[in-house]
Amino acid sequence: MYGKIKEHLQAELKDIQASGLFKEERIISSPQGAEITLTSGETVLNFCANNYLGLS
Repeated sequence: MYGKIKEHLQAELKDIQASGLFKEERIISSPQGAEITLTSGETVLNFCANNYLGLS
């Protein structure tokens, strides 16, 4: 039983990824602020923290 469900879910996930709708979480390697550094070394703007404006 689990095998059929697992195959179905894997196929659905593959379709979601192929259509560009799959969201991968980015891992933050710096303290949160207006700009953050990701583990990839990329620096990006942070609009999802409680203190992204630095007012707290």
